Amino acid sequence: MTAIGQKEREWRMAGEGLRTRWSADVDPEAVLPEYPRPQMVRDEWMNLNGLWEYAVRPLEAEEAADKDYDGTILVPFPIESALSGVGRPMRPEERLCYRRSFELPAEWEGRSVILNLGAVDWKTEVRVNGQVVGEHSGGYCPFRFDITRHIRFAEQNVIAIIVWDPTDAYGQERGKQTLQPKGLFYTAVSGIWQTVWLEPVSERHVRSFRLTPDIDAGELTIELDMGEASGLLTVEAVAMEDGKEVASALGEASSPIKLRIPEAKLWSPATPFLYGLEIRLLGENGVVLDRIGSYFGMRSFTIEADGGGRKRLCLNHEPLFQHGLLDQGYWPDGLYTAPTDEALAYDPQMAKAMGFNMIRKHIKVEPARWYYHCDRLGLIVWQDMPNGGAGWNHLHHLILPNLFGSARIDDRSERTLRALGRADPANREQYRKELKEMIDALYNSPCIGMWVPFNEAWGQFHAAETAAWVESCDPTRPVDHASGWHDQGYGDLKSVHTYFRKLRKPRDKGSRERVYVLSEYGGYGLPLPGHAWREGKSFGYRKYKSAEQLYEKYRSLIEDQLKPLIPQGLSAAVYTQLTDVETEANGLMTYDREVVKIDPARLRELHRFIESRETRACEEERATDGG
Repeated sequence: MTAIGQKEREWRMAGEGLRTRWSADVDPEAVLPEYPRPQMVRDEWMNLNGLWEYAVRPLEAEEAADKDYDGTILVPFPIESALSGVGRPMRPEERLCYRRSFELPAEWEGRSVILNLGAVDWKTEVRVNGQVVGEHSGGYCPFRFDITRHIRFAEQNVIAIIVWDPTDAYGQERGKQTLQPKGLFYTAVSGIWQTVWLEPVSERHVRSFRLTPDIDAGELTIELDMGEASGLLTVEAVAMEDGKEVASALGEASSPIKLRIPEAKLWSPATPFLYGLEIRLLGENGVVLDRIGSYFGMRSFTIEADGGGRKRLCLNHEPLFQHGLLDQGYWPDGLYTAPTDEALAYDPQMAKAMGFNMIRKHIKVEPARWYYHCDRLGLIVWQDMPNGGAGWNHLHHLILPNLFGSARIDDRSERTLRALGRADPANREQYRKELKEMIDALYNSPCIGMWVPFNEAWGQFHAAETAAWVESCDPTRPVDHASGWHDQGYGDLKSVHTYFRKLRKPRDKGSRERVYVLSEYGGYGLPLPGHAWREGKSFGYRKYKSAEQLYEKYRSLIEDQLKPLIPQGLSAAVYTQLTDVETEANGLMTYDREVVKIDPARLRELHRFIESRETRACEEERATDGG
């Protein structure tokens, strides 16, 4: 097979639907050209984004033959998206085949070559030059294969990626994706949707590492994963402030390395300071085997009692009211994939400009660069696990929680497991595998301040045990074990969703022992013609007719309902939502990001209460007095 010819390189967006302004900046010769992994940077790499051949074939068919490919697709945009150039749905009885050729630089010869895939939804098989190099199941997290023994230098190599994605017909974790989009559920995403790239490494190299800051000790602990590397290897770590060395340490690669950070500058939304970090892996003779550029933030997320004895979410041991936005991470032209890195950064930039200090990333995992933007901007992220199971069960997801209260439903019972699609132990094990992958992939990001394993009982099972397991995987962050409903009484958080009722203090006997968070509220809608996914069809918990009316209702919600709950113990709140998504019109921005429905300056002024130390001190004093 030869490289894709010039005629085949012709590309245009599919369909005539809603677009963002960044879609015009997409260049098929340089798609998402930025280095995709900002916390683990190596100097040499090859971006494989761009035009690939593709074919959609019956599930039972063999890989498409040379002459059988259907056309070209722009990677890494999912096949359902307009930016892919295809814009067609995938069915459970089909599979998607990708293929492209590449030639390796001569200077890479003699080293190992790693194929990195940012995310592919859902079950993936990778072949290089006709040989299977590996498989992976899971649609949201990065994975890699060492393809060294399958490649040839000084000639063309062929990579084929075969994907099966049944979406909501199988029960795997899928977030808001559905084969029948409507209301709160959106267009499915299949296949490659994050950057694909190659990098050359030494045979003995760092596979991954963990960075754990300890602000009390003034230390950063570095733990390396060396895979099967053997022999006496040394690691040298250097921390930098504005390019100048502030700390260094040398030790064995098989043991944790501690960097002493003198008078550490702490990361926070007000001062999102990031230290530079370089990690060098040294062989027996002192030769550098691997060199990695990274960064870290010194900060802590804890739950501690305030002056009145109420537990609060704390950042760096200070109570901080976390006021955030629900963020689905969907785009009208790229679906799961933002058109450009500028577009990817725009949403957290706007959340910050509106005066929010937190984003709840809602049942989706973003590319690593999105978390980098939150790190540098100073946005705390509550990270949801994309949920699956049986999907939306009206009895268990809506009727029972609202009539009888979510704490009465046992998510360990066989009846509940069957109702929520978790009766199969293999399905539950796959969930845990993907959850662990997510935690491992995002652990080093300073911005991650909360893990959320389950949302509104969707596919929920053994939530208390799951949360305890998450805490054992990462003891440095709080866990919201059941966001919204089916509270099992576990841990330090009481997590409530309120849309149709007035905001109020929860009826929880242990309200002083558990942190009270309003993990979803609002949902005020303002449909705007010309910026709708489908004109005339929109969903919102409440709808308004003008931007001024929307602002007044939102202002009243904040001033009259939200703020009075803070002295009563409310520690965080998440407004629904950042943008409109498909037929949902309850965003503060339209789906195409062209209209901000409320002036960010007005929102920022309204939200100044979360910035004020004096306000927090006053609230704690009132709490002490019994408020």
